[in-house]
Amino acid sequence: MRSSVVTSAVVAALVGFGGTLALIVAAAQAVGATPAQTASGVIGLCLSMAATSAWLGWNHRIPIITAWSTPGAALVAGSHGLTAQTAVGAFLVAGALILVTAAVRPLGALVQRLPVAIAAAMLAGVLFRFCTSVFTAAEADPLLVLPLIVIFLVARRINPFGAVLAVLVIGISLAFMLGRVGPLPGPLQMPAITIVLPSFEMQALIGVAVPLYIVTMASQNLPGFAVLQAAGYTPPTQSILAVTGIASLITAPLGSLTSNLAAITASICTGPDTHPDPARRWPATSFYALSYLVLAIGGASLVALIGALPAGLVATFAGLALLGPLVGALGTAMGDTAMRFPAVLTLAVTASGVSLLGIGSAFWGLMAGLAALGIEHAGRR
Repeated sequence: MRSSVVTSAVVAALVGFGGTLALIVAAAQAVGATPAQTASGVIGLCLSMAATSAWLGWNHRIPIITAWSTPGAALVAGSHGLTAQTAVGAFLVAGALILVTAAVRPLGALVQRLPVAIAAAMLAGVLFRFCTSVFTAAEADPLLVLPLIVIFLVARRINPFGAVLAVLVIGISLAFMLGRVGPLPGPLQMPAITIVLPSFEMQALIGVAVPLYIVTMASQNLPGFAVLQAAGYTPPTQSILAVTGIASLITAPLGSLTSNLAAITASICTGPDTHPDPARRWPATSFYALSYLVLAIGGASLVALIGALPAGLVATFAGLALLGPLVGALGTAMGDTAMRFPAVLTLAVTASGVSLLGIGSAFWGLMAGLAALGIEHAGRR
């Protein structure tokens, strides 16, 4: 076996984990999760990535890489009025919708008929607030944040996949040097699972579960299928949705976000750099799974470390990690000139953070965009 198979898998796991862990912690903090619940959610995600990738890769002999929903984490972190219990309820419903999509072909077809520009604009609106928070943090603490922005830009020029990891490592080191780190965790904390009983509130289901399902499908699963197709594979769509949907249902009570097909990090393991022979790339999924099992062991300690970092630094990590997805979402949203007005309206409503009837802005942004699109089409008739 080529060493590049192992290397690609380990790099993909480190990029996926380290690049967005701060965002997962931010999402957990936004819903009032305790440190133990946050660590449990991260451990559940790591176990889900390990199990789903290993099973799908071995069963189909394809380098199928799974991940957690980064846009979904941003959606949860930007929501208001959620508790850990209502968040778990939303995770369960989103997971169930993914599973139903695998079982009911017309639902999958309906999701694919959702205007891509509108879905991308909703995602851009969710991500926009996180990206601008980087510069708010820079204004509050320029000595800590401004050097990291420069490092990110330089590192991205060299290696886009490693830019956020570079910021993470250097940012933590700089925070220690400046004395901005709070009380540190003790010795390595062993993994511990905490069960969170779900609460199903209509506002959370409409305002979080439905948008979470849409952004997971539109910005993770569908691009993930495209990555596999571009690499010459025929993605087993129903199998992937069924396995990730079941995993999402199992891990949701642990406080874990939705599991889905990886998009950006998947490209690390699906190309010729992993192995020249496409039929021999699938073992990367096993090493990817092993990497996540190792990360699960240290997950609690890593969560505690991020919790000790200054809030501005965590906001910087999350915002810089989401700049790439924001660029992609904006490009898709504005790509079709005929869809630009409904897309911009969707983005504006979503980014406003408005909450009506207890339902968050992502849902209202989606509704506003679809309404504008419907009125425009009706007017043309």
